[in-house]
Amino acid sequence: MRKFFMVGASAAASVLLMTGCNKQVIDLTYEYSQAQIKMPDGTVIEGKVDSWNDYEGDQLQVKINGTTYLAHSSNVVLWH
Repeated sequence: MRKFFMVGASAAASVLLMTGCNKQVIDLTYEYSQAQIKMPDGTVIEGKVDSWNDYEGDQLQVKINGTTYLAHSSNVVLWH
């Protein structure tokens, strides 16, 4: 029983250390081909996604047709 506990504790410590070093433990990469962004003035930008990135704090950076937009995630819809 003690050996099982030691193995479990070692595995847990390894995962915590890797996440503490900003290493991605689980691959959560998603691909999207289209996006729709609601702008502050109410207009909607829609088009093919060149690239996108998410940031902590609910911000998304989406590049559509060569233009980069930084928006709150509640104003962005991404789909395949």
